[in-house]
Amino acid sequence: MIHRVRGFVLDIFRQADMVLLLLCCAATAFGLLEIASATRYMGSWKHVAIQGAAAALGVVAYLLMSMVDMNELSKGWKWMILGNVVLILLLRTPLGVDDGTGNRAWLHIPHFPVSMQPAEIVKITFTIVLAKQLAWQREAWKFNGWRSVGFLGVHILALVGIYYLASGDMGSALVFIFMFACMAFVAGIKARWFALGLAAGGAATYVLWIKDKVSPYMKQRILLLFDHDMDTLGVGWHQTRSIMALGSGKLTGQGLFHGAQTQSEYSWSLPARHTDFIFSAIGEELGMIGCLAALALLTAIVVRCLVVASRAKTKFETYLCVGMAAVVIFQTVINVGMCLFLMPVIGLTLPFFSYGGSSLVTMFAAMGIVSGVQKRSLPEWLRKS
Repeated sequence: MIHRVRGFVLDIFRQADMVLLLLCCAATAFGLLEIASATRYMGSWKHVAIQGAAAALGVVAYLLMSMVDMNELSKGWKWMILGNVVLILLLRTPLGVDDGTGNRAWLHIPHFPVSMQPAEIVKITFTIVLAKQLAWQREAWKFNGWRSVGFLGVHILALVGIYYLASGDMGSALVFIFMFACMAFVAGIKARWFALGLAAGGAATYVLWIKDKVSPYMKQRILLLFDHDMDTLGVGWHQTRSIMALGSGKLTGQGLFHGAQTQSEYSWSLPARHTDFIFSAIGEELGMIGCLAALALLTAIVVRCLVVASRAKTKFETYLCVGMAAVVIFQTVINVGMCLFLMPVIGLTLPFFSYGGSSLVTMFAAMGIVSGVQKRSLPEWLRKS
């Protein structure tokens, strides 16, 4: 029995994309080290323990998802859509929890030790459903005319609309839009449709802005990008401290566990240093070299996803890998932009680095899907069924 179990486990490891797994683990280990430093002032190893447990679950999720044939799983796309809607609508029940920014983006089950962010799960199921839809429409309609493009537009607008109305979480809503754009572009949607979509989105944003349908808090976050001195002790506090932390790190940093703000327990220090602004903590303690190392790992993960996408046997699998890569790209660009005061603060974490159990596990699961595509792209004699 023991030999069978060991053989099964070894077989899973042999079939998984170990290059991608090692990259994900390296990024997570780097993140864990910085989380340990950024939370040391609290006098507790709680965050490190939770993130470590999430990392272990993430590796298991990666290996399990590597074994799943997404072509077969995607046949249940109707159930995935239903599951997405149910998960999102649960945010409007007593289980929905405000994350402290006014967004009702978390689910908390009473007496359960951790909370869950439905958007993290929906990112995966949405990618599978959209990849299935794109592959089918490419074959059936060739993306000609309003019919095919309109069908896709309804899909993304419905998801983003339902999610934003239920949660108020603009950050995750934008992730869905970016994933959609990347996958649709690779699928062959003409540039004129993207131009039309941008124009419509810009016009809608302008109308919402002048009609005061955008929250005052979000307006201030956006206006801050054009005037960094507008409210340095209020809405601009996070990013002002972030810039100071990054600047003080210079080339090599102040040293791990030695950052002036990262190690401070006072309220004037860098906020959210183990979540949204972990990149700033890395910059303060490890300098530009540490920041470049973090970005290099994330870039390598994206490149690996795109390489697997280029080798995929089916269009569906190609779009799937592109969607997973898009999540990493968008969240990295926005998070780093937030820390550099180039993007508004919208609560998007740095993939694999920031503290967050549900985010880490689902990122590993997403990469596991890419690993499964890599396995099925190999010749039959190089893989086992």
